[in-house]
Amino acid sequence: MTLGSDPLIEGVDVSVLTIPTDAPESDGTLEWSETSMVLVSISAGGETGLGYSYTTPATAGIVRDTLFPQVKGRNALDIAKLWLAMVHATRNIGRDGPVAMAIAAVDTALWDLKGKLLGQPVAALLGRARDAIPAYGSGGFTSYDDRQLRDQLEGWAAEGFSMVKIKVGRDPDRDPHRLKQARNAIGSDCRLFMDANGAQNRKEALALAERAREFGVEWHEEPVSSDDLEGLRLCRDRAPAGMNVTAGEYGFNIGYFRHMLEAGAVDVLQADATRCAGITGFMGVAALSAAHQVPLSAHCAPALHLHACLAALPAIHLEWFHDHVRIEGMLFDGAPEPEKGQLRDNGEPGLGLRLRPREAERFRQA
Repeated sequence: MTLGSDPLIEGVDVSVLTIPTDAPESDGTLEWSETSMVLVSISAGGETGLGYSYTTPATAGIVRDTLFPQVKGRNALDIAKLWLAMVHATRNIGRDGPVAMAIAAVDTALWDLKGKLLGQPVAALLGRARDAIPAYGSGGFTSYDDRQLRDQLEGWAAEGFSMVKIKVGRDPDRDPHRLKQARNAIGSDCRLFMDANGAQNRKEALALAERAREFGVEWHEEPVSSDDLEGLRLCRDRAPAGMNVTAGEYGFNIGYFRHMLEAGAVDVLQADATRCAGITGFMGVAALSAAHQVPLSAHCAPALHLHACLAALPAIHLEWFHDHVRIEGMLFDGAPEPEKGQLRDNGEPGLGLRLRPREAERFRQA
């Protein structure tokens, strides 16, 4: 297409894919055996953009009934205008939870489509800040036995990852043992993170932080509920030197992140584009994070976050989350592959992802 033309959105589609896990999984507060993806496709100018969110299947109804009427027939290049239209259209049903995730799936599809229409990777459209971004291996579920835990972490360390993360908080008495197993698996040169998913109260979180110092843990994610900003700040102030307190993955709107930053609650802010209203929302959080001089890390969905993290000024790394890595590798050609723990885009237009229709059909809900 030429830049002088207006590529009007012609086709829109949404589907739900539900993919079983490869083993039982749990963290400090939840257990699960499958993951649902709401997948959106939007067509204009002879190209089709793909977007998705890891969310409840009910999100698809919001996409279909409320959001598609806001974008169909409009200029596909006007992403900010379309994003605002979707936000305004959802005023009366709320902006958090499934609504934000619905906007995220559509917004991401629009960015992928714009990149394909203009023949540019999304990272180039946003403006690259770097050529590569580190990833940290993330899994270590509380449902894993010692052998599963060691095998997973050893695998990442052998592949050149310089950081790995495990889940804690389900069985506090066993957490020091699991951290010791993790440290023995990865050796002394790999950084160790832990994530409690808000399972602990303040006293428990402080106690675990002290025990974790023995194993060189550098990252204490959601030691308490992310709604407890005072508790996060307490954990941050009292954490051992060199241990970052982090949170933010449950943020759906920019006000959430503003309150967290203003409270001084975190050393590193986390954001998830599949929850905070897409790449457009994520880049807004990145600007806010930069203004507060707080580093930013992307939560899960590595194939979706790669381009945004290559452009976001305060981004320091993204999460190579076991579930989503497996799903994105199955469903998409062009899914990123790390080289010694670093991720680069493949140079293809948009997000560089191509859906494998036969694989998607295996998991599609009726």
